[in-house]
Amino acid sequence: MYIHIGEDYNIRAKDIIAILDKKSEEKSDLVKEFLVFHREKAINLSKNPYKSIIITNYNVYLSPIASGTLKKRSMNIQEF
Repeated sequence: MYIHIGEDYNIRAKDIIAILDKKSEEKSDLVKEFLVFHREKAINLSKNPYKSIIITNYNVYLSPIASGTLKKRSMNIQEF
């Protein structure tokens, strides 16, 4: 199944490794370092400041949708 992560962009639920809140970047040096290291793979989907970070095997997405909302969407998905 797919999850809408912002700006008409959908990704496969099984490709998601982690969904982080923007506050985790502000509080964690490790997350900051990760984002700097993967800045070539980062795709900003937000026209305003982003609210969450979605990490997949292939890219890092900066989403305008709150991490709590993305979590709820991922929990509502049923695998067939």
